[in-house]
Amino acid sequence: MKSSIYGLTFEQLADWLQEQGDKRSRALHIWRGLYRQRVRSFDDMTDVNEATIGLLKQHFTIETLREHTRQQSQDGTVKFLFQLVDGNLIETVLMRHKFGLSVCVTTQVGCNIGCSFCASGLIAKSRDLTSGEITEQLMQVQFFLDQEGKGGRVSHIVVMGIGEPFDNFEHMSNFIRTVKDHQGMAIGPRHITVSTSGLVNRFKDFTDSDLGVNLAISLHAPNNELRSRIMKINKAYPLEKLMPAIDYYLQHSNRRATIEYILLKGVNDQPQQAVELAELLQTRKQMVNVNLIPYNPVDEHSQYQRSTAEDIRAFYDILKKHKISVSVRMEHGTDIDAACGQLRSKQLDKASNG
Repeated sequence: MKSSIYGLTFEQLADWLQEQGDKRSRALHIWRGLYRQRVRSFDDMTDVNEATIGLLKQHFTIETLREHTRQQSQDGTVKFLFQLVDGNLIETVLMRHKFGLSVCVTTQVGCNIGCSFCASGLIAKSRDLTSGEITEQLMQVQFFLDQEGKGGRVSHIVVMGIGEPFDNFEHMSNFIRTVKDHQGMAIGPRHITVSTSGLVNRFKDFTDSDLGVNLAISLHAPNNELRSRIMKINKAYPLEKLMPAIDYYLQHSNRRATIEYILLKGVNDQPQQAVELAELLQTRKQMVNVNLIPYNPVDEHSQYQRSTAEDIRAFYDILKKHKISVSVRMEHGTDIDAACGQLRSKQLDKASNG
């Protein structure tokens, strides 16, 4: 089976051409064809000679994802269900913000983290996505925008779809190097955010890498007892291990981090938990922002309900009182199950059971 051309970074493509006896310099023309002209066939690369095109066609393919289903929300959010070459299904979401167009990409088929409130973990992980499959999600969304004819261009990326990005670290890293390359999509690192549930063993790798992108940590509880109850990963990586890993990132990257906190009615949204969270973050308050996330309904997790507006406001006010930077996430695509914690298509369920 031919591999995806999107799976190569610019340097990897240049190295491959050299290994094939071709010129490294041709990588730039191929790259521009892929990411600037956005060709969907090697034959459409006008700046690449026939011999090199033949070589590319022999070893690679451009499109490996097939659009299975597309849903559009009332707020303009678009959720794509893509079928991979092996038949597996994944989801990708386009969100329209005032500051630009953001794409939420998936990194794994299924998820093993198993957060008790999240739809993505309802289907166990079967495999990692390749960097080509992750990159092509972005390109397929860009093709959609090109077809809209409004001049829309993907400007922001959130690696927050199905799966745990740190559990697919190498492919995720290659994807980021590809899309931020200034000769291609040229998406600035400050416009890219990677979210992790807290795989402590990868924080140093992420911090010491050349990625330079934003980091968001799914915390969702201020103490071990509660976090272990709603996030099984906390049993392996409790707060005593997670917080020092976060500190390493803050100290060595000199970048702020986002602390994600989904609000579950009567579970983690009470004043005492807000105070605990403020105390946990007190020595880090100059370097973190808490993003409060209203819970989005998931049929299979009916034990959880959305916090009331009053409780969300009270939680917010307590954090502000303790001088913790805090915001409340704006929702996108809740009506099509495309919002935070909802990614796990019902079509995907049907395919799994069928």
